Amino acid sequence: MLRATLKSLLARKLRLVLSGLAVVLGVMFVSGSFVLTDTLSRSFDKVFGDVYALTDVGVSAAPKLDVGEMDGETAPATLPAAVVERVRAVPGVASATGLVAADGARVIGADGKVLQSFGPPRLGENWTGENELLQLRSGRGPQADDEIALNADAAARAGLAVGDSVGVLTLAPKQQFTLVGTFGYSGGRDSLGGSQEVMFTTPVAQRLMLGEPGVFTEITVTAADGVAPAELRDDIAAALGAGFQVRTGEQLAEDSAAGLQEGLSFFTRILLGFAAVALFVGIFLILNTFSIIVAQRTRELALLRALGANRRQVIGSVLVEALVIGFVAAILGLAAGVGAGAALAWAFGTFGAGGLQLAGVGLPMSAVVSAFAVGVVVTVVAAVLPAIRASRIPPVAALQEVATPDRPLTAISVAGALVTAAGGAGLALGMAQESLTLLFGGVLTVFIGVALLTPLVSRPVVGALGRLFAWSVPGRLGRLNSGRNPRRTAITAAALMVGIALVTGVTVVMDSAKSSLAAQAEDAIKAEVMISGEQTGPRPPTFDAAVLERAAAVPGVRAVAGVWNDVAEVGGELQYVNAADDLARLADVYGATAATGSLATLRPDQAVLSTDEAAERGLAVGATMTVQLAKGEERTYTVAGTYADGDLPGSILLPAAAAADFGIAQPVLGFVRLADGATVASVLPAVSALVADSPEVSAIDRSAFIEQQTAGFDQVITMIQILLGLAILIAVLGVVNTLALSVLERTRELGLLRAVGLGRAQTMRMITVEAVVIAVFGALLGVVVGAGLGWAMVEGLSSEGIDKLVLPWQQMGVYLGLAALVGVVAAVVPSIRAARLNVLGAIAHE
Repeated sequence: MLRATLKSLLARKLRLVLSGLAVVLGVMFVSGSFVLTDTLSRSFDKVFGDVYALTDVGVSAAPKLDVGEMDGETAPATLPAAVVERVRAVPGVASATGLVAADGARVIGADGKVLQSFGPPRLGENWTGENELLQLRSGRGPQADDEIALNADAAARAGLAVGDSVGVLTLAPKQQFTLVGTFGYSGGRDSLGGSQEVMFTTPVAQRLMLGEPGVFTEITVTAADGVAPAELRDDIAAALGAGFQVRTGEQLAEDSAAGLQEGLSFFTRILLGFAAVALFVGIFLILNTFSIIVAQRTRELALLRALGANRRQVIGSVLVEALVIGFVAAILGLAAGVGAGAALAWAFGTFGAGGLQLAGVGLPMSAVVSAFAVGVVVTVVAAVLPAIRASRIPPVAALQEVATPDRPLTAISVAGALVTAAGGAGLALGMAQESLTLLFGGVLTVFIGVALLTPLVSRPVVGALGRLFAWSVPGRLGRLNSGRNPRRTAITAAALMVGIALVTGVTVVMDSAKSSLAAQAEDAIKAEVMISGEQTGPRPPTFDAAVLERAAAVPGVRAVAGVWNDVAEVGGELQYVNAADDLARLADVYGATAATGSLATLRPDQAVLSTDEAAERGLAVGATMTVQLAKGEERTYTVAGTYADGDLPGSILLPAAAAADFGIAQPVLGFVRLADGATVASVLPAVSALVADSPEVSAIDRSAFIEQQTAGFDQVITMIQILLGLAILIAVLGVVNTLALSVLERTRELGLLRAVGLGRAQTMRMITVEAVVIAVFGALLGVVVGAGLGWAMVEGLSSEGIDKLVLPWQQMGVYLGLAALVGVVAAVVPSIRAARLNVLGAIAHE
């Protein structure tokens, strides 16, 4: 039986390729995700290893906040210069050097724009000279307060050369420096991990990057000959006492890499989530493929039954075929995944991390295990139902000229109705309890239920769609072919439905969120002019606080309010907080009123909270809460008032004095309220001139500000569409696969049609109509289901402020149009194959 199965498999090589293609793509996505993150992880391990290669021991102050990679950024803790002398005095220390290194030095390029970074930090540091790692490429190091050096990668991307005047943004407003040198690193590297580095003299670095003189962020220590780093670490820790972090260079490299792993693991989970969607779609394709294969092998399997094979052997035959296909597809998918992961790592290193020197592409065990687990398991599971169906073929079928007719749809329709009802109940419960877990569970269950119901609705819907093409004989034949096997049509269409439904649902949620937030901002913000910038990296764009005072003096301006933002520890929990230079003015700008207490200008020990935040923390007016900011000591604030959610920016507002201890002590937003009779056109140019030295921000009107703040939703939609593209590609391959196998199955029928006068062009049109109807049916299901599920999610998120339902009619129309195009493209190869059939050979085909 095993030999017969393998010979049957090898005799149908095209079927083998078409069956395994979906698995190859799904495995490629999964294994590629692991290869990508493994490559990046080892690359950054090497970067951090090089950074601390010359450090035997590193000393830093314990940070005020323990902020993880995914929680945000905060200011580094500082060490007074006296600590450097104390470390130098420890026996066994050969040298101790105070370093300044802080994120936030933004170089203005030759084009007048800030050099952007999409992940790697933009470091401002003090020049301490060349060493085995850092090497000058041109010029010299900075010696005067108005001189800087740049790493070669940043200088090249900014279009700068030695001798140029360079604007740099730091904690202070833009200042001009002369570029006196560029530097790189051993091994010919122009940067370390894509970081942008600006080197100042030590006093300037302390003032601009740390905000105070005579302090450092770290002390690097070189051990004397014969002194072990671990021993010296312990001696220094004992000499300094509590409040310091003393680690060996090896520990520093490991800790830095571990912090990055959090971000990489989050990235991996996102990719694996989309890979799961692709595999879910692939299951439909594999199930359909094996269903067609079983139908094609009806007589063959019946003959095996007649020769003595029992039902268990027939099931085993189909599952062995699935096992072989899954195993081969897993190998090919793993190879493709290694290639895809390497290509993505190269793209990230080249474009995302500014020339990250990649470690060699490896093959992590997680990629190998996942490839075979996914490839084999998914294929075998998808083949179970067709295998069971094959085992039910009676031996007498060997005497029949045609395959057994399709079974009734009663059982699958009842199951689909029950599953859909269960999913609907989950959605309803999730909306009632405002539970995202129940909502997502309901969405997944509804997907499965609708997929089971698809055969029931396919015949009438496909028949109605087919009438659009029924004006010719090929059109009528294509319409009849697409509806003759509801199960096959439904499974093919369901694969396309899943991808399009997810894209449609996400678009509905994102567009609804964008519209809701825009409406809330339009209602809440009374300011006519805003000072703001679009955040493209980990740090928000900022501007000089003095701009707020100067803007208040512009003719036609009634009030100006600024907002600062940072992460803080409130009551033991990390969250973002805001500070306002004048709460009363901010309330006027927003048109906000107090829900309880007062929104008057805050004293240094007062704060106001949103009503939801106050309720969650159990705080009322007069209660106190503790807040630890990025700098300074923990402080206690008294709640002076509360406001309705959305009436003011953020959920916790601190007084202006708190901003001095923020990691970024510059405002991120400015709101300008105009006097009666003043116009935006008359005020906007004057305010724009005030931020001319802050190229990261601009003065814009209210509509432009709202568009700027909601632009991120469009980026998310685009990213999701790209990542779900693989699932849709697999669904398209499903249409090709179904048509190709269907042509093989209907070889004799096609020969008879050709014999009675159907021409080659008519045969091709018939196959094309069948493909277009199936593809449009799947897309139509997708937009309907996606819109419905998107509506359910919007309803469930109404308490989060998403209260406006927006249906993307234009995008849904585009999806339907693209589906028709997909049908045409998918039919090319099968229709050509059908048109080229030898008529006599096809009629004689068994």
